[in-house]
Amino acid sequence: MDMKELDLQLQLVQQAYIQKKLKAIIVLEGVDAAGKGGLIRRMAWSIDPRALKVWPIGTPNSIEKDMHYMWRFWSKLPAPGEIAVFDRSWYGRVLVEQVEGISSSQTGNRAYKEINEFERWMTDDGVRVIKILLKISRKEQAKRLIERVENPEKNWKLTFEDVRNRDSWKEYESYYKKMVSKTSNKNSKWYVIDCDEKEKARVQALSYIVNELSKGVSLAPIPISEKLKKRVKELKKN
Repeated sequence: MDMKELDLQLQLVQQAYIQKKLKAIIVLEGVDAAGKGGLIRRMAWSIDPRALKVWPIGTPNSIEKDMHYMWRFWSKLPAPGEIAVFDRSWYGRVLVEQVEGISSSQTGNRAYKEINEFERWMTDDGVRVIKILLKISRKEQAKRLIERVENPEKNWKLTFEDVRNRDSWKEYESYYKKMVSKTSNKNSKWYVIDCDEKEKARVQALSYIVNELSKGVSLAPIPISEKLKKRVKELKKN
């Protein structure tokens, strides 16, 4: 599908989720500059923002630090009819926290079980869980970071951590591989996309999202009741 067709399909899918009160979660992971933000903006451009929730996940605040690690994500789960997008997620415990030494290896290993259970609870409750890992080469990341410096309109995207994290490239690669192998399950599997070609990757990601959201879901509009049709027709008399 081309982008124009994807826009239409995303709209139809969202309308079906709103009408049928379905719920979905889209998890996006990947190194800095892999294209998570661009993918989210492109998807948000196509659909009704009132039923789309985007959650950029960063460092836990002072209250969240005193709670169980998964606590802060419960309040962000989608309501009926909503699609929730997580720009980074609960996978931080087995990624950045392990690379930075914030959590012990024992805590990280325990987190895999907690994450699998968390996602199983959601899928058992009828939530569609879509997980996408956006991958880019070290060379392409450098190119994009340099562009953020040279293009004033993109300066806001660059942080010191984006550059510093390159020093841990191999560690992140190792933990991403482990994450995919340990948490890619039947109803919440990982889909890995090579994002060096930005536009091609965006179409691939959106196509996958449309296909996964559409599985087993009729995109045909729910018919208007005869009672409602009758009331509307009465408007012609007024």
